[in-house]
This record gives sequence, structure tokens and C-alpha cells, in this order.
Amino acid sequence: MADAAPTRPLDGQCPRETQRQEAPRPLPLAGVRVLDVSQVMAGPFCSMLLGDMGADVIKIEPPGSGDQARGAMAFRLKGPDSLGFLNMNRNKRSIALNLKSKAGRDVFYRLVATADILVENYRPGAAARLGIDYATLKAINPRLVYASISGFGQTGPWSQRPGFDLMAQAMSGIMSVTGNADGPPAKAGVPVADIGCALFTLYGVLSAYIGSLKTGEGQYIDSSLYEAGIAFSIWDISDFWGTGKVPTKLGTANRMSAPYEAVRASDGYFVIGANNNRLWRSLCDIIGRPDLLKDPRYADIADRLANREALIAALETTFVTRPADEWIGRLLAAGIPAGPIYDYAQALDNEHARHREVVMEIDHPIEGKVRSIGFPVKLMGTPQQVRLPPPLLGADTQAILQELGIEAEAQQTLRDGGAFAP
Repeated sequence: MADAAPTRPLDGQCPRETQRQEAPRPLPLAGVRVLDVSQVMAGPFCSMLLGDMGADVIKIEPPGSGDQARGAMAFRLKGPDSLGFLNMNRNKRSIALNLKSKAGRDVFYRLVATADILVENYRPGAAARLGIDYATLKAINPRLVYASISGFGQTGPWSQRPGFDLMAQAMSGIMSVTGNADGPPAKAGVPVADIGCALFTLYGVLSAYIGSLKTGEGQYIDSSLYEAGIAFSIWDISDFWGTGKVPTKLGTANRMSAPYEAVRASDGYFVIGANNNRLWRSLCDIIGRPDLLKDPRYADIADRLANREALIAALETTFVTRPADEWIGRLLAAGIPAGPIYDYAQALDNEHARHREVVMEIDHPIEGKVRSIGFPVKLMGTPQQVRLPPPLLGADTQAILQELGIEAEAQQTLRDGGAFAP
């Protein structure tokens, strides 16, 4: 198995701490069992992060089809699973269980008795109809932390709507401020509601789990894509409440400071962030524009915001005289935030990305070496590892049944009862 995390700290980060360690410490969540009863993105991403921290994540999938992401999320290589699935399901095991059958639920209930955390993303009400809702499972395991992910939450007039990232971005307000002012509706290019919901759920799960260690009681967590989108809109909502004006689209600009956006150079665009008075003065000095410092339209942050379009136009008359890389180098040397606009090929393949190991290779039983996005947070004392590749559908069913003490004869009875059949 590929060891996906460095065994030494990155340069400048706590080398003595690592040297003091005589033996590797266990990962923070070692010994914690998580049941992943989710599909596609938000739930699987959340449970993968728990697995990266050492939890024993058991992915419970419908026999035959498995997680929808196996066949429906982007390009496939040699095997049946998409690269999208492979990038959201490392450090998990898979058991194929038909939860619509009594036999399948019997196995599931035995798993619940051993679990600390459960993550599911059925439409509200579906888990209760299957008999795997929190009220049912709490009776089996009172210390279980049970997290439900949905589009709009478990309650309220929108709760029964199907919820995907696009709908959450549209209805949370994100799309109303995304794109250029004169352009059509646009969503954020990445699934911010899905991934944001995964992260907020993770925060709730770990908080509840820590609490359960003190009280012996778990609790129910209700997380939604819609509210994740709302939570990400801090600047825009604060501006709305402060001014009474509904925020509109600003392209790459920022409604709290200027200049803070993409600007045009002689060979393309780059980004700049001179978002306080000190940086603004430095910028004018570096680019040789003392006239801008004397212009009352740009005297302070509020003035520059009020006259942002004229400000950017004035700056670009200078920026278009030189290529982007030259400006970026000069600005960074002066301590002014600036950077190029990369596509993914460039973002993933550069000196810094290689140093930070933003791409790693995982050994997979069918694919061989498969690329995966690296760990976004580095633990120096207990570096994360790829302990398990993304599992093939049901690959660990037999081993998990044995761990539960279900012998061969009982397994056959369960099989006859439809526990492992579509």
C-alpha cells in the first residue's frame, strides 16, 4: 500500500517534535468505528476525512449497484469505479447489504451496536421507512452519533425537495453573486455546497463524539447543503444587513475591499489584493502611479470601493504594459499579495504542489497506481496514511461478517433471506 503522507514534517514545521517520537503514535481516530450509509459526495467525503484520521469506516452499499458515484462521477480507468468515487472513498471498507430486507437490516443492526458514528444522506423520512432512523438505532446503541445530510434539512417546507449542489447554490444566494454583472446565472465552479456540508457535518460529528465520551450518550445531527451555502455567504449577508442593498455579481471582485480581483496584464490576467491602506500605498509606489494616491476618489477603502470600476480601469492602463509574471514578481517582492490564475494542470503540477504532496498515488487492486488528491490538512505528530484503497463493492463483506461473529451457517441463512442480494 502506498504511504501517502510524509513520515517527516514539512520543512520548518516542528522537526524536534518528530525526533522525540520513539514509536509512531496511533492516528487520532484509531478505534472509532464509522458507518457510511451515504452516496455520491457530501456524505462519502465527510466519512473519508474521518477515515483519513484513523477511523474504521465501513461503507454500507446496496448490492449490485453500490454507491451511485461508482458509475456516475467522471472518467473510469480499467475497473468499474469512477475516478470521482476513487477520490472520495479511500480508507474505507465496503459491505454490500440490502437494507430493504429483514436479513440485511439484522446484519446492519449488529454493526450499529459496534459503531460510534453513522453518516447517511437519504431523503428525509426514507431512513425511518427502512427502519434505520436515529430513534430506532438509538435504542440499539445510545452512544451512537447519527448524522443526516440532506439538501434542505430534515424539517421545514423544503425538506422533501431533492437537494443537489446546484439547487443549494441557487437557493442559498450563492449564484446571485457569482459571475460577471452582465452575465447569465453562474454557479461556483466547484461544489461548494456539497463539500461545505461535508465539512460542517464533520465538525458536528466530532463535537458530538467528544461530548459522548463524557456523557455516554450520542445525538442526532441535521446538516444541509442549503445551510452550508448560507454559512459560506458571510461577507455578502453582512453587506446586505449593513446596507439594506441586495448584493449583486462582482466577477472576481470583493465587496469589502479594492483593489482585490483579477486585473489585465499584457499577456493575460493575474490577481492582486491590496486591500488595506498600507498595501495600497505600496502598490502605487511599485507601479509608479503617485497620481492615484492624490486622487480623492481612492483616498480610503470606502472611496476605492465606491469607485472600484474606475480604479481598476486606471490600474490596468499600467498593468497592460508588462506581462503578468513580471508584475507578480515585483508585487510579491514588495509584500503585496498577487498570483497567477492557474488551470488544474498548473495547480497540480508545480514546485509548491509537489512539496505539499497535493497529488499522491494509491495502490489499487484493479487500477494499479491511481492518482488521488492529497491530504488537505497535515498532522505532524500522527501523519495520515492511505491504509486502505477505495474498496471494490462488497470487498469486505465476508471479513466484516466474521468480525461480527456471524458463522458460515448463519451467513447462509442471511444470504437466503436476501441480505446480500439486490
